[in-house]
Amino acid sequence: MKLYLFGITILLACSCSGQVNDDNVYNGRALPENICRVVKDGATERPFTGEFWNHKEEGVYICVACDNPLFTSDHKYASGSGWPSYYDVLNDGNVLKKDDYNLGMRRIEIQCSSCKAHLGHLFNDGPKPTGMRYCVNSASLKFKAKKK
Repeated sequence: MKLYLFGITILLACSCSGQVNDDNVYNGRALPENICRVVKDGATERPFTGEFWNHKEEGVYICVACDNPLFTSDHKYASGSGWPSYYDVLNDGNVLKKDDYNLGMRRIEIQCSSCKAHLGHLFNDGPKPTGMRYCVNSASLKFKAKKK
């Protein structure tokens, strides 16, 4: 009987190992849990920990969930916040703005216009020419380097 139960346990463990957890799927893509918490649940990654907060390569930042082009390195700047910051979007229609009252105050959430993935928040303390700071979670982005 013990051998039988051991065999069933091994069989179940092996048969489940390749399955995708539905909780970690967004827009039809299987994503790591930490990324899903950001784009699907609106979580925020810790400052100074994301892949792109201090990234300086030239190119375009795209949505991790649908590849929609969102920001360009030309608009990226060092805000000191610990998150990638941009003073403008790549194309006006690619980023949605939505009122967010989750912390008991009004903030402006930014989302991918194509798949509604949570990107971060918009603040009015950025540099010229817009005066805006698109404060974005690295987890919501992928990067396409500029072709040389």
